[in-house]
Amino acid sequence: MPPPPPSTAPVAVLGCGLIGESWSALFLAHGLDVVAWDPDGAVLAALPQRVERLLGQLQALGTVAAQTGRLSIARSVAAAVSDAGWIQENAPEKTAVKHSLYAEVEAAARPDAVIASSTSSLTWSDLAAGVVRRERLITAHPFNPPHLMPLVELFAADAQTLARAETFYRGLGRETVALKKDAVGHIANRLASALWREAVNIVAEGIADVADVDAALVHGPGLRWSVIGAHMAYHLGGGPGGIAHYLDHLGPSQERRWATLGSPSLTPEVRKLLVDGIAEEAAGRSIAALETERDRGLMLALAARQTAKKGEGA
Repeated sequence: MPPPPPSTAPVAVLGCGLIGESWSALFLAHGLDVVAWDPDGAVLAALPQRVERLLGQLQALGTVAAQTGRLSIARSVAAAVSDAGWIQENAPEKTAVKHSLYAEVEAAARPDAVIASSTSSLTWSDLAAGVVRRERLITAHPFNPPHLMPLVELFAADAQTLARAETFYRGLGRETVALKKDAVGHIANRLASALWREAVNIVAEGIADVADVDAALVHGPGLRWSVIGAHMAYHLGGGPGGIAHYLDHLGPSQERRWATLGSPSLTPEVRKLLVDGIAEEAAGRSIAALETERDRGLMLALAARQTAKKGEGA
């Protein structure tokens, strides 16, 4: 049974697309009441059913509290945030839209409420320009889907707010990392973007097809990276001498590889290669079917991790 998170109920979820619905399921699963708002009435109307499906996944993983939270729908931003101790914002990645939303939030929110943005492409500095009380604003970037993926990347200008965020998300079973300074793409998306740049370059240069690039990643470094990170992998690659030995003896070969990596452009020709390659790899499976396969794989991986942790504690 997951430990209870700090008492911040209810949680306001602003923006209820893929990320918002996933956050909502996670909060509810840990016993927190959720007040959800979205400018699209149809999105709000469909939210309970969509969240119920995600709660089913968490139930299968055994990460649902004995008493789940209650989902409420708010018809205005003010109604959503007025009683909330935590505000998870998932608005479109446009600074003007977020700044406008923050003005409504600050006019109605509790003075102690934290505003946590799920932004993936904007920085805290971008967002803070639209906030009066900047010390309570944080970026809390999840990996999609947040109810399954443990990572939450945090940045806050205020140390106390950062500590509060770490406590909150860890109470939800999340693994938090904190940026030491504001950066576009945070940590994980910078790594993912660097890898995808070379994945695109391999296709553009005719080295391999889309499906083979994906297979090489899934069955090679991707599997290893699910257990240890890139730095630790090279530490082990150095044998008994570790990373120091690796850098001394294989560092030059690594630099030669770096020098051959590409910087592809998404020209019409490259775009066609990618689109056609994905169509071949998907083999007629819809986005919904591919998402289901992804989630099933993630759930199996998470279950295996839980089993391993129980074995370590035995």
